Amino acid sequence: MSSSIPGHRDLPASQHDLSTYWGRVLHSADLCDPRTLFTSASTLEASKSLLARYKSGTLPHAMTPDLWAAKKLCDSTLHPDTGIPVFLPFRMSCFVFSNLVVTAGMLQPNMSTRATLAWQVANQTLNVLINTSNANKSSPLTTGQLAGSFAMAVGASCGVALGLGKAVGAMKGGPGGAKLVLTRLVPFAAVATAGVLNVGLMRGGEIKNGIDVYRARAKSAKEGEPGEKESLGKSRKAAITAVGETAISRVLNATPIMVIPPLLLVRLQRSAWLKAKPGLALPVNVGLIFATSIFALPLALGAFPQRQAAKATSLEEQFWGQGGEDDMVEFNRGI
Repeated sequence: MSSSIPGHRDLPASQHDLSTYWGRVLHSADLCDPRTLFTSASTLEASKSLLARYKSGTLPHAMTPDLWAAKKLCDSTLHPDTGIPVFLPFRMSCFVFSNLVVTAGMLQPNMSTRATLAWQVANQTLNVLINTSNANKSSPLTTGQLAGSFAMAVGASCGVALGLGKAVGAMKGGPGGAKLVLTRLVPFAAVATAGVLNVGLMRGGEIKNGIDVYRARAKSAKEGEPGEKESLGKSRKAAITAVGETAISRVLNATPIMVIPPLLLVRLQRSAWLKAKPGLALPVNVGLIFATSIFALPLALGAFPQRQAAKATSLEEQFWGQGGEDDMVEFNRGI
């Protein structure tokens, strides 16, 4: 993110009002814009250089279209803590495409036990890679901790998928094909359960050790004025908030993607059109997942601010009285 670029002057956080849900949705849509994936290394360096000039004070305070474009590119490419580009498949701007394959696999009807297990493992592998790539880096997990957490998340997702699958399979058919509908929703239950567990486990180091907390920038500060760069210390309470909100946003993202396409596909498979062309079921399913994902991701990411603010008194006693205006502090929630 552009916040990782050195300089004594802060960039404005966004073109949109991040204090409102819709403003965060529009900001998240910028972060998830897949067009940024095609940016060359030279263009990224030019964008970083332009923002560095602004932050060093060699450019005027007023933001220009070129500065906004450079900020969007850096925000969608660079990790906010390290300043290093996030590996392309695990950027949020690539999430729709990375997630499309495993989601389509999990939502295939009438899968065998082996296929169910394979797709759940694939999904949790992708979740782990996305979580670790975009997490707050002030308290990283060791390789052993990551491996253990991954194993637990895979076990949970596979257990829920197989357990619920057998339970639904043992049901007698209900009115209106209720059993069929419930069968199609089993992957959602598995993904939602394991998604929450995955985030908690993958970012357990943050909860154990805390994450960096900073003095919040004054609301009255003018655009371009210096911001607070020095950490006030690590807070476990801030970490719990950050991880909890991220877990909730993952469920909010998974819900429409894992619920709307399978239910629509059930309806379409009953239509004369798809009955006459059953081979189109897979591409229709993929298209439904893709269309839902495009809209669902910004809506889910916008649920909570990435740069979260809190009262210093809501954290550990060491932070009391250390905040900025109105005794507010802030921290990077991660994505």
